[in-house]
Amino acid sequence: DDSTTPSPHHNKRQKLQHPKPAIQLGKTDRTHEPLSERMRPRTVFEVVGQEHILGNNSLLHSAIDRNRIPSIIFWGPPGTGKTSIAKSIINSAQDRSMYRLVSLSAVTCGVKDVRDAVEEARKMRVKNNKRTLLFVDEVHRFNKSQQDSFLPVIEDGSIVFMGATTENPSFHLITPLLSRCRVLTLNPIKPHHIETLLKRSVNDNEKGLSQSVGMRVDVKDDAIEFLSMNCDGDARVALNALEIAATTAAARVADNQLEQNDEAVVTVDDVKEALQCKHLAYDKAGEEHYNLISALHKSMRGSDADAAIYWLARMLEGGEEPLYIARRLIRFASEDVGLADPLALNQAVACYQACHFLGMPECNVILAQCAAYLALAPKSISVYRAIGAAQKVVRESVGQNEGVPLHLRNAPTKLMKELGYGKDYIYPPDNPSSSTQSYLPPSLLGYKFLDWPDQNSTQQ
Repeated sequence: DDSTTPSPHHNKRQKLQHPKPAIQLGKTDRTHEPLSERMRPRTVFEVVGQEHILGNNSLLHSAIDRNRIPSIIFWGPPGTGKTSIAKSIINSAQDRSMYRLVSLSAVTCGVKDVRDAVEEARKMRVKNNKRTLLFVDEVHRFNKSQQDSFLPVIEDGSIVFMGATTENPSFHLITPLLSRCRVLTLNPIKPHHIETLLKRSVNDNEKGLSQSVGMRVDVKDDAIEFLSMNCDGDARVALNALEIAATTAAARVADNQLEQNDEAVVTVDDVKEALQCKHLAYDKAGEEHYNLISALHKSMRGSDADAAIYWLARMLEGGEEPLYIARRLIRFASEDVGLADPLALNQAVACYQACHFLGMPECNVILAQCAAYLALAPKSISVYRAIGAAQKVVRESVGQNEGVPLHLRNAPTKLMKELGYGKDYIYPPDNPSSSTQSYLPPSLLGYKFLDWPDQNSTQQ
């Protein structure tokens, strides 16, 4: 629901600064923690964004209200609130005494940690009738045996399982675990929601930005806007960059030997320096990798050269290996262009060789030229369909494939000739008008795999 999204024509912004009374620093012992960690919401009602799973009529909202929290897999990009939502659910429950929270990370824990957590959950269920909300971060890193160990305790109600993953659960989590959990998808956080989070961190005297630098901080409007637009929907990236920018601004105050009661003013230049470059959500071995190559492929198939070049740029800026892209272009040249422009394959192979010679960044224009050529080329999937149909026929007749007809066999020995190898074969160069000879097995005579006009046709 984007009903709360500010109008694009609303240019007035409130000045971001702390109240004039001096703040008392040192109220918290968490100043060593990153700003993104300190600013985690305490309840789901403090979570910004993700209205599709946290709205008033959502499954999760209703489950919390009724103290019937289900097992859940949170799937989404980094910095979208998976861990924050999972850990804040207990504080949001009507009867918090029913649950206890145990957190594990699949990055650092092993089989023994999982076994101990499961066993303790069983004991707490029997002795105190208390359910364990077991949160497992990066759950896709657990192997099959580790994932299997959760099944019995989810089944008997000893634990409410909550996993967080950046990878597609269909590929990385076992089916029995998925069948016992509800998968909730989180989206990149929208810029206006990022702005809300950044302003909240500026105005929170107890655990916000001022605790990071030991003085009040004023963040300029354009700095907030730049961060919100250039973090790719990742709140952690935005908050951490803001903290670094505030540290730079505070150091500038100290260098100028100003009074400690003065503000550190964060400018857009501080933010740009902290962020270094636009953050791009891209994982060469993960979900976004396949999303982007799919977008490139489909844009070329749809003959949209502009979109193809855009998705190519996204992959290159994300650090993708250029030879991987070149290999995909070679495949496309045959699969989607094929006989409609046989030179497309030459272009794609030449592109691969040129990328191999030059490497990045010089080969970017070569990849762009090839992507544009393939997008603008006429398309034909006749060969793609033909080989697929032929392989299907072969697979479905395993063990019953007919032998090569005798007239198509070579006869290099006398014995082979005596057995009829090569008998009645018609040599086409000597008999160009002959059309009586067949080249398929008898059961497939007349079968058409390739749907393509003959040489004398002008159609394509």
